[in-house]
Amino acid sequence: MSFSKLDYCQFLIGSQVNYTLTNLADHLQSWSHDTINRYLRGAQLPPRLLWENAREVMEFDALAYIVFDDSVLAKQFGPCIELTRRQWSGNEHRVINGIGLVSCLYVHPDGRCWVIDYRLYDPATDGKTKLDHVADMLQSLREREIAFKTVLMDSWYATKDLMLDIDGYGSSSSSKIFYCPLKRDRMVDDSGGARPYRQVADLEWSEQELHSGKIIKVRGFPKDYKVKLFRVVVSSHRTDWVVTNDLTCDSTQSAQQACAFRWKIEEYHREIKQLTGIEQCQCRKARIQRNHIACALLVWLRLKDVAYHNGQTIYQIKRGLLHDYLVQQLKRPTVKMVFA
Repeated sequence: MSFSKLDYCQFLIGSQVNYTLTNLADHLQSWSHDTINRYLRGAQLPPRLLWENAREVMEFDALAYIVFDDSVLAKQFGPCIELTRRQWSGNEHRVINGIGLVSCLYVHPDGRCWVIDYRLYDPATDGKTKLDHVADMLQSLREREIAFKTVLMDSWYATKDLMLDIDGYGSSSSSKIFYCPLKRDRMVDDSGGARPYRQVADLEWSEQELHSGKIIKVRGFPKDYKVKLFRVVVSSHRTDWVVTNDLTCDSTQSAQQACAFRWKIEEYHREIKQLTGIEQCQCRKARIQRNHIACALLVWLRLKDVAYHNGQTIYQIKRGLLHDYLVQQLKRPTVKMVFA
């Protein structure tokens, strides 16, 4: 019997700290480090594999949300690892060496979520930007006929081409809505052409507009294309300017509630980094890194499914694997505590 992705995924589920191939080989009798390395160098585990597994466990809903965002898988101590490049990390708040991961998360209206697609940011190989990857995943959603209503994304993805693509996606009876924040210096017009474009942060707001939003035109968009802008005060130090193509949305609170689902992808980023070892592979070859990331995402999907079925958090499922070990050590400790 040969080594397979099932064996590797089982290792990522079971290991709590050390996710290296050396550690895996040290705990196996059937396969050596070289055998495992050879498998990961030769296997082809594409993003499609994630979708094929996700569709078997997820629950579709016509009112669901699609969330796009990217994260950097830190590789500060691996400058020779292929796929890595210097890029901004929102988590670290600085430029670090790492692998860019662009994910597509499907969020059910009840809050459950599943990762259904992803891309690795590697412009040196495929010449694609993160925006290109999101456009590709939107096309995959279209081809797979996945049911959803709203797309949520960060200000980085609030571009004309992407927003128009979402708005023009589907027929009039199944049109897609987007909500995304604009950067404070984005040029917009709320006067119907009577005044020059201004930065969105410089707009004046009446009490009615603060409650219900205002219709604006974003510079560079088609002449007659309008969106609705909401001023959302997140905290005393932060204000978001959220736009949507849903001109019927008449409440800032409603826009804020829709945008709140975007937090699910932040939880997903934290969970894959803390529970699957997605950043911990030390191998240099790009193919091994790609396969490791693919398996880590499959593991997150599995842990999440088990958590939903057991009414627990994904952290309880992962940490709970140590329960039996701790019980055994308390009863019959391998290393007994003694006092002088």
